[in-house]
Amino acid sequence: MNEILSRFCPRIDFDSYEDFFENYKCNAPEDFNFAYDVADAWAELQPEKKALIRTDDTNSVKSHSFAEIKRMSDKAANALLALGVTKGDVVMLILKQRPEVWILMCALSKIGAVCIPGTYQLTAKDLEYRCKIADVKLLIAVDDRELLDNIAATLSNCNKPEKAAVVGDKIPEGFIDMRAEIERASESFTRIPSSINDPMLIYFSSGTTGMPKMVLHNHSLPLGHIVTAKYWHCAEDNSIHLTHTDSGWAKFAWGKIYGQWICGAAIGAYDTEKFTPKGMLDAIMRIKPDSFCAPATVFRYLIKEDLSGYDFSFIRHTSVAGEPLSPEVYNKFRELTGLEIREGFGQSETSVMAAAFKWLPVKPGSMGKPAPLFDLKLLDENGEICDEGITGNMSIRRAGKNMYETELESGSEGQSRIPLTGPSDFPGLFRGYWKDREVTEKSWNNGIYKTGDMAWMDDDGYLWFVGRNDDVIKCSGYRIGPFEVESALMEHPSVLECAVTAASDSMRGQIVKATIVLARGFTASDELIRELQDHVKKSTAPYKYPRIIEFVPELPKTISGKIQRNLIRKKDQGTGNK
Repeated sequence: MNEILSRFCPRIDFDSYEDFFENYKCNAPEDFNFAYDVADAWAELQPEKKALIRTDDTNSVKSHSFAEIKRMSDKAANALLALGVTKGDVVMLILKQRPEVWILMCALSKIGAVCIPGTYQLTAKDLEYRCKIADVKLLIAVDDRELLDNIAATLSNCNKPEKAAVVGDKIPEGFIDMRAEIERASESFTRIPSSINDPMLIYFSSGTTGMPKMVLHNHSLPLGHIVTAKYWHCAEDNSIHLTHTDSGWAKFAWGKIYGQWICGAAIGAYDTEKFTPKGMLDAIMRIKPDSFCAPATVFRYLIKEDLSGYDFSFIRHTSVAGEPLSPEVYNKFRELTGLEIREGFGQSETSVMAAAFKWLPVKPGSMGKPAPLFDLKLLDENGEICDEGITGNMSIRRAGKNMYETELESGSEGQSRIPLTGPSDFPGLFRGYWKDREVTEKSWNNGIYKTGDMAWMDDDGYLWFVGRNDDVIKCSGYRIGPFEVESALMEHPSVLECAVTAASDSMRGQIVKATIVLARGFTASDELIRELQDHVKKSTAPYKYPRIIEFVPELPKTISGKIQRNLIRKKDQGTGNK
């Protein structure tokens, strides 16, 4: 039996989805701290147990044990304290997938500081906004020249962060050498008391309007990801799990540290400067993960490669999240590899909320069924539960109180530091949008958290994604979900990938636009546009066909591969596209 997992879950094995949904429980100790109670606990029980298996573009592969993670995170905690970082202080990490990501996230947890992961694509303007609003005390980044130039510009424009450090070989003037600070620090570290309700992690989550929101999690988040790792990723003790994502995204918390380590799995990491399908395939061959998770974009590219020379027999489970996977990609990947791709759904604000869990037959294109603990329902505009087949807002009922309601009860409103927040009803649910009471109460009040994601449920209880409530296209009285049009387009051999968005129209209000990247061997033409439009009319309801089709060399994406439809909309608005 997995001794660590059993400390939090009184029952681990289940006979069916129904058994799992009804009987899964998670104990959340009041003083739970992931770094001490999971990473350090494994180091004590099995010092040489593999925690991290990392490769990069040099093709080298290196393993790190839990004993090494404990020793280095103790040193890093002492180094942070020496730099003036204490409990409640905010530290931003922009470290790609260097080993220091895992070391420093554990170190920050140990001293009670709050971690903000960031992507290396952030501009000087992005950094300045984040550092100011979050009151960042220390920023630690990789030695990427453009990134360090942006950080230097931020330091010259404002007094946040107070200090900046670099992980790497090239340390510019005015920056701290973080590796040197860690190396000279003591290995002796004594546990600092903490509460599961202490703030632990902030993710910046961008919407279609306004500045990015700060998603605040407390120390219950790792426990929420037990369901993510154990029952969706199917991470097992002494296995290897590889999720493709940069450390700056919430998918990292989902697939590259918390639930996987609780389950006793080693993390596979591919630290690449630029994604290529061949690079990903070769990294998989070096790491040899038992389970693999990636955004739909990665699978779309992989099926276009010649996979005949690759042996995937070591992989027993694959999964997808971040955006829906079209049935066409699912079916092609299964044909080429024999592997099913099991979809999951969640947000930066949550752990996995719904998934094609291992007991369930896969319905290609469906996100599966609701996870236990979250009281997930589809609600209409009046807050009533939707009937089968009716689109509603995916919502968590009885979500408890958000941080601002707790603030009012405790009298802590107006404190300059992040307030301590009351316990959540379910581990893994965020506490609110820090410094944004209005947005928090709009999405989370009266014990209900409305995700803003729209879906419908079939008569078997499976959920089908429609789109963000601000992505749904309202055309001549019809409501059209982008994903169903994208799925129809992906069936055509000319389409490598696509994004469907709303374009303004003076007569219809909005019309459907498809932005398409063509597969090799196809050329953009008016004839191909008509062919694609006719294909959609035959594959789904005719009124959903894209009246505008634009061919582009690539789609805007996040580092983790998620298509940024909001950037397409902004571009269209700027050019007056009708």
